[in-house]
Amino acid sequence: MDLNLSGKVAVVTGASKGIGPAVTQALAAEGVHVAAVARSHTGAPAGLADRVHPVSADLTTADGPAAAIEETVARFGGLDILVNNVGAVAPRLNGFLSVTDDDWIWGLTINFLAAVRTTRAALPYLLDRGAASIVTVSSVNAFLPDPTIIDYCSAKAALTNFCKALSKEVGPHGVRVNTVSPGPVSTPLWLGDDGVAATVAKAAGGQPEDVARTAVAQSATGRFTLPQEVAELVLLLASDRAANVTGSDFVIDGGLVPTL
Repeated sequence: MDLNLSGKVAVVTGASKGIGPAVTQALAAEGVHVAAVARSHTGAPAGLADRVHPVSADLTTADGPAAAIEETVARFGGLDILVNNVGAVAPRLNGFLSVTDDDWIWGLTINFLAAVRTTRAALPYLLDRGAASIVTVSSVNAFLPDPTIIDYCSAKAALTNFCKALSKEVGPHGVRVNTVSPGPVSTPLWLGDDGVAATVAKAAGGQPEDVARTAVAQSATGRFTLPQEVAELVLLLASDRAANVTGSDFVIDGGLVPTL
């Protein structure tokens, strides 16, 4: 299926690891010029360096998001697609009372305010296009609260709500806003040396592999979602194949969430 994305310009945040590189590569393979935003980079995907421009920015700072967008527009002359993907999680294994103000500020900044600030900087350029798309990677934890990641759940709930509200404002002006809510994904956030599985296992005296298996045991497919599978969904929503889809959330969790 031709997604009619060739020649468009996209920003992907959190582009150095996890879901970000998969989205970056998938967009570039469709002929999109991609600004891959991250604090550090390991280089553009093989064979796609002519379409991927690494942008170094710290999106947890007040000025980082705007600087990333300005560099993108200076390089490519405009913007059609914004993929808010940056995020992180730190398990809070000692309970709510152990979560400090600094912990809350960190979680809300990287998982919510970074997307708000990036969207605010990008929106004027998206509106100029007349037809544009924002796809934000949220989480099933936006509506599936877990006390061990309480700040992450709260930030993702705010993020999904923000995107829904924004979709009502900018939809009449041609900008579509949707969210993607993955369950556990096979990324360093979950499976890395300092990921959720390793952190929980270390605290409990168990094995990361056992924690990972437990995390997906209740899903219908019994496995982690692949980053490339999330990327394909993002691409569809970013394309005009989904031209009348806005204000919607799309769950990709292997059937983990048991409710409608």
